[in-house]
Amino acid sequence: MTSFFSDTRPGNTVTYGSATFELPILYFKDDFFGLYFSADYRKVKAIMPSDNLHPLMLPNGRAVVAVAAYNYTDTSIGPYGEIPVGIPVTFNTKKKRLTSLMPLLKESNYPGFGILVMHLPVTKAEARDAGRGEWGYTKFIADMTFRLTPEHYQCTMNEKERLILDLHVPRQGFKQRDRKPLTSYSVKDGNLVKTVIKNQGNRWVSLKPRGAYIKFGDHPVANSILALGIANRPFMGFYYTERSGVLPSGEVIETGVRPFDGYMGEDREALYEIFHTDGDL
Repeated sequence: MTSFFSDTRPGNTVTYGSATFELPILYFKDDFFGLYFSADYRKVKAIMPSDNLHPLMLPNGRAVVAVAAYNYTDTSIGPYGEIPVGIPVTFNTKKKRLTSLMPLLKESNYPGFGILVMHLPVTKAEARDAGRGEWGYTKFIADMTFRLTPEHYQCTMNEKERLILDLHVPRQGFKQRDRKPLTSYSVKDGNLVKTVIKNQGNRWVSLKPRGAYIKFGDHPVANSILALGIANRPFMGFYYTERSGVLPSGEVIETGVRPFDGYMGEDREALYEIFHTDGDL
């Protein structure tokens, strides 16, 4: 085990539903890619589970919604797919809006910055039960097909035959060596939970990425994202190579917050497919 994962084992074994696993969860290798969209600030603010969570405001007065995909090829709980839909926020008790791109650029190096997890579908029940049980993550079972080429990353997500979304991220942009942690906010049992996820990898970032898109289907999850008034085109895209992560338990930072359970879905087996090609599709 490399130094990045040192002191993570032996871990603490826990059980939730169908999932028995060690904490922290170790992510040795994955494909991670996504897009950032502007959204209606008032609509985004209205779904916050805490008045101390403030959506990041862009200079044009709009909020931000991120849609991304993980193809977890090697983890301590096995391979699976996951699509986070997150809202960049800052947590503080001063009840002020922040109009700046700095938190989005500095991410977890900026005080209070994190991603409120709106939806977090996964391809297997163990990952769903672990996420909801330990962190209160808004997980449900969905089918995912990943298509990875030298030109782009793509993930199509369905619930059975019903399209939720199709995410397409071109491989373009400038390279960054990223060692910043990823910070998430979630709600468990009426408590706001902050989780700091150790992270390392090479990231490529592009502004107004050419050819990037999301296509939404007619599904409650897709409709809930569209209801936030997101823009038709992303203002930023990213993808990682050689990424690793360490997901520990979170900490309660506020009690008595509003429910934020997300879509529950069905208890079923999901389709999880990965296609690699040598050229664009």
